[in-house]
Amino acid sequence: MENFQRMIYQEHASNPNTLGILVVERTQFDHPITDEFDSILLIIVEGQEVDWYVKHYEVSGQTVAMHIVTKTLLMDWIDTSGYRRAAEWVIYGKKVYDRNEFVKELKNELQSFPEDKRTLRKMIDFGKLLKNFSEGKALYESKEIMDSYSKILNSLHYLARLSVIDQGYYPEVTVWTQVKNIDLEVYKLYEKFMDSTENLEKRIELMLIAMDFVMFNKAESASMHLLNLLSGQEGYWSYASIKALPEIEHYTLDLNAIISYLEEKDIIEMELVATKNPAVFQRMYKLKG
Repeated sequence: MENFQRMIYQEHASNPNTLGILVVERTQFDHPITDEFDSILLIIVEGQEVDWYVKHYEVSGQTVAMHIVTKTLLMDWIDTSGYRRAAEWVIYGKKVYDRNEFVKELKNELQSFPEDKRTLRKMIDFGKLLKNFSEGKALYESKEIMDSYSKILNSLHYLARLSVIDQGYYPEVTVWTQVKNIDLEVYKLYEKFMDSTENLEKRIELMLIAMDFVMFNKAESASMHLLNLLSGQEGYWSYASIKALPEIEHYTLDLNAIISYLEEKDIIEMELVATKNPAVFQRMYKLKG
């Protein structure tokens, strides 16, 4: 297996477009970081027409997945959680080729998790948390209990990821193991939801109350990416003008849930502005205070 890996990565190391190569072995971990393969070869390149190219191999009964990924796509995955395995592969992978210390610098960056990237990731996950929570609450109120349960469980997962990011770490696939050591309050919510002897409807009712309190305590910190953008302009913003900001493209789909929540919790304020039709008003938003 090692000889096969070496043959593959030596071939790509001779390519001037290759920036770095990492190997991730399944045996290093007790969780499925390698997508059920025995090892992963991550080859980071630039100047390649195809952003992501994958090949599967088998050698002497051992399976290998080779991922050739452009630097641009890899960084987008890492910054936005587009492909969660990517950050773990870089953090835990063994460096076997490194052009101009690209991999070394990338590993250092991931270990430090720069504040600007952390702020964006918190906003993305908070948006998904709010979307799932609001849908779960609406489903509960309409007595769709099983669907509500599923949405609340999803929202708990995003709350866990938010807690991990807030402490300066990248969320891993085994996020609840991380949270147990980082945010016991959120971990206890998960335990109560999963292990409670109450009937399902009562469990959801209690969880909606408990999560609302925890979410509010995290709201301003989690929303800082958007709040900083809103603070850059005096006066009110239309929803369309906020949605048009290129900086929010990674959470545009959850923007309505975010704006509604921030208004409800009095973190931003809303004003009705007259339109040409005297019976119709446009809702406009700005930072509170």
